[in-house]
Amino acid sequence: MSLRAPPLAAAHADAGAKLTEFGGWEMPVEFDSIRTEHEAVRTAAGKFDVSHMGQIEVSGPDAAELMDRLTTNDISALGPGDAQYAAITDEDGHMLDDTVVYRLPEGDGYLFVPNAGHDAETHERWVDHAEAWDLTATVDNRTDEYGMVALQGPDAIDLLGDLCESPGDIGRFTAERRTIGGADCLVARTGYTGEDGVEVLFDADDAAAVWAALECQPCGLGARDTLRLESGFLLSGQDFHPEENPRTPFEAGIGFVVDLDTEFVGREALERQQETGVEETLVGFRLRERGIARHGHEIVVDGDVVGTVTSGTMSPTLGDAIALGYVPVAHADPGTALSVVVRGEEKRAEVESLPFYEQS
Repeated sequence: MSLRAPPLAAAHADAGAKLTEFGGWEMPVEFDSIRTEHEAVRTAAGKFDVSHMGQIEVSGPDAAELMDRLTTNDISALGPGDAQYAAITDEDGHMLDDTVVYRLPEGDGYLFVPNAGHDAETHERWVDHAEAWDLTATVDNRTDEYGMVALQGPDAIDLLGDLCESPGDIGRFTAERRTIGGADCLVARTGYTGEDGVEVLFDADDAAAVWAALECQPCGLGARDTLRLESGFLLSGQDFHPEENPRTPFEAGIGFVVDLDTEFVGREALERQQETGVEETLVGFRLRERGIARHGHEIVVDGDVVGTVTSGTMSPTLGDAIALGYVPVAHADPGTALSVVVRGEEKRAEVESLPFYEQS
């Protein structure tokens, strides 16, 4: 099966970007180097093509109810232009995906963003449940019709200020309409890097104009991964997976996205887990010896395997190897000593509070 191409594919090829497969898409992994791109976002600004993320619109009289019953957060809390982070769970409370939900500024519907490669199955899930629950809602998979770019970094809003009206007036986790590079855009004060910035959604035909207007360091998936890991953000399919590593929001450390006062799929299972507590939880840890923990490496305490690394990298900002993984709650407190098996050798590590890096 051929890979899906983002609307900026030609621009990436012209820039000589190194490409990789991700979620069924061919996307740039780096333009210059991961370190260069990472540092640009931490110190100035960088732009990412994130058109591989899904974009699904839900409208109609029962749109709010459908969204509320299929995501874990409280949709009724969203006013026009508001956004929220949420999980999508099955009947057992295990995460199928995590997502950001936007109530459109006009107030007449919702747009939500499933992770790369999940748009078709998520669209089908919404359509099937709307029919099963006899809800009047229109669900449109707009992924191939839209482009999406993230502009991130401490200088991002100032840079955007030269291109559109009052970007600083867009509050955190809100979205407003703006014109960038002559294109009508939905500009959201959200991101996946731990820095300030925006994510910009527009018609796919306008992708080249918007990308060109944002004059800063282009960044690929490599830097996106190191940045999100320093910030302790989950990667769907890696830090949780519905079949290979089924986890609930409470186990994954995002219990704040669960509103048990709403009636969503998986609510009863999560209510029981909240009452009993979790047996394992996601932790961050830093290696104290030379080596890099990678996905799948064993986590060891006193010679016993207690967990598995889900994500790991060498942090460009911190200069140390950092990682995420699930361990029993008895080994989850910051300061707890662990080891990670790297190439057959146990490397000392220590649990620490997330995020590893926090914007000053």
